[in-house]
Amino acid sequence: MLPLSGILIKNQISMTNPMLLWSLPSGGEWLWIILIVVIFFGGKKIPELLRGFGKGIREFNDARAGIKNEIESGMKEKDSSTPPQQ
Repeated sequence: MLPLSGILIKNQISMTNPMLLWSLPSGGEWLWIILIVVIFFGGKKIPELLRGFGKGIREFNDARAGIKNEIESGMKEKDSSTPPQQ
């Protein structure tokens, strides 16, 4: 039989969100990641990779803004086309 404190610890572990166990890399881990990228791709390829990454982000944001504008314009059209209720 578990003592009361053992039961509380067991319940806390079972209720832990598995996503909380993952976190962003800390300072030392970022240094290792950067070192590995430089070793694999070399100094000359990194600007090209970052430029491509920036273009991808820009295209994603443009597409997101376009979809948002379409949804908002559709909502405005729906509001203007429905007669007022009495």
